[in-house]
Amino acid sequence: MKLTGNTIFITGGGSGIGRALAEALHHLGNKVIISGRSKERLEETIKGNPGMSAMELNVQDPASIEGAAKQLIEEFPDLNVLINNAGIIQPDNAAGVINEDVLVSTVATNLLGSIRLTSALIEHLKSKEEAVVINTTSILGFVPLAATAVYSATKAALHTYTLSQRYLLKDTSVKVIEMVPPWVQSNNNEPRAMPLAAYIEATIKILGTETDEVVVEEAKMFRNNPGPNEGVFVTQLNDTMKSEPPKIH
Repeated sequence: MKLTGNTIFITGGGSGIGRALAEALHHLGNKVIISGRSKERLEETIKGNPGMSAMELNVQDPASIEGAAKQLIEEFPDLNVLINNAGIIQPDNAAGVINEDVLVSTVATNLLGSIRLTSALIEHLKSKEEAVVINTTSILGFVPLAATAVYSATKAALHTYTLSQRYLLKDTSVKVIEMVPPWVQSNNNEPRAMPLAAYIEATIKILGTETDEVVVEEAKMFRNNPGPNEGVFVTQLNDTMKSEPPKIH
């Protein structure tokens, strides 16, 4: 995709990967609009990035999505890039009773939110000469972390949805890209994770190509794992994490 001159809407843009990506794209000369549920985080982000805009959005709420889409089209008619980045990760227990709130909020945010928001904006995006939809999945969509089974499942589902979406839009002006982050120091200082600045730098370089997938070097082993013997790596990863549990934020 082209890296400048776009009007970009990014969900979950008030913190973590979303904020860092929004700032990088803003500095490249794009008009960036961020969204999230925390008004305080949004205001802090745009205050530090003059010219950036923000709107509150709860991607779990279909009415909030519908209202935000209408507002976006009215206020930013040049909108041509949608980045579905909002996501939550919460521990669960696939071997026991799943907490209903964890289940519903995770699926609604990570999967339904991306589908609903793209659906609300897709006809507008099709009207642009060059448009892009970017869906943020995760390496855990390919090698699940058992302690966050629902999160991992939503990312696997969003991956397959992205494949279908890309196929169905292949003859339109809308390009569909999947961004597959590895473990990143987004809202944590976990030493085993990739530094946020390094991840964003590598991501921007790949985004500037004609790629359909943004897979940094640290994510490739995970992205390439699915296949007849994929369970071996899944077991190894989860055995390691069980002995050294990750900090989930």
